Amino acid sequence: MRAKTAVWCAVCLCVVSACSAGSTEAPQQEQTNESAEVEPVGGDTPQTDEQAERQEENTDENSALAPPPALNEEGVLVHPGDVKALVNREYLLPADYTPEDLVVPDVAFPFEENHPKKQIREVAAAPLEELFAKAAEEGLSLYAVSGFRSYERQEAIFAANVREDGEAAANQYSAKPGQSEHQSGLAMDVSSPSNDLALTDAFGETPEGKWLKTNAYRFGFIIRYPEGKTDITGYQYEPWHLRYVGKEAAQVIHEEEITLEEYYGVGG
Repeated sequence: MRAKTAVWCAVCLCVVSACSAGSTEAPQQEQTNESAEVEPVGGDTPQTDEQAERQEENTDENSALAPPPALNEEGVLVHPGDVKALVNREYLLPADYTPEDLVVPDVAFPFEENHPKKQIREVAAAPLEELFAKAAEEGLSLYAVSGFRSYERQEAIFAANVREDGEAAANQYSAKPGQSEHQSGLAMDVSSPSNDLALTDAFGETPEGKWLKTNAYRFGFIIRYPEGKTDITGYQYEPWHLRYVGKEAAQVIHEEEITLEEYYGVGG
């Protein structure tokens, strides 16, 4: 009898223990589920007018494919010898800057005399020779018309253009000293007999001009002042003006159909 009583008591104790354990775990599970269903308070903070305006102002900068060249306090390039240096009205070359590696490329010129405008920087000379050679292979005839110009030479040219057409008009097609890519030694104006070796818009419609527009980038050159981009570059269309920037940058600029200003996300 005592044994049966002991067994019965043990069974009762087990049942009570099991019930107590169940009543302890259930609220914990319920609490966890409630926490998972609670939505966070707050959310995204609305953008202020000031933040929206700042974002709009930085659109060009954010769309840049490369950081703009460094300038000193006077707006002069800190590294004027950089192959991808941006040269325009806002990014100036030092007045005393003359590239140390100027050479005369082995290409055709429409004049025989030994003139500084035959020169281009060595880094761009071989690519220019390759470009001319490839054009010749395809039955085209290119001539190099004008390359390097010193600060002083550009100063004289701009002054003459102002006397001829007035400063407002001259600014559309002629650079002030320090603002010309020709001083960088990385630019070369080219033409062809099909355009009477002239530097005019009509060159863009010649077989040579069309070929350059399509193929110049393959040799590291770009058409620096393309059609329809005057409001960005600050200069009128110049299908004859080649600028060396290296193959990588030239390919990006060509494929994106942008200017050097747009490449850096800045204005002209």
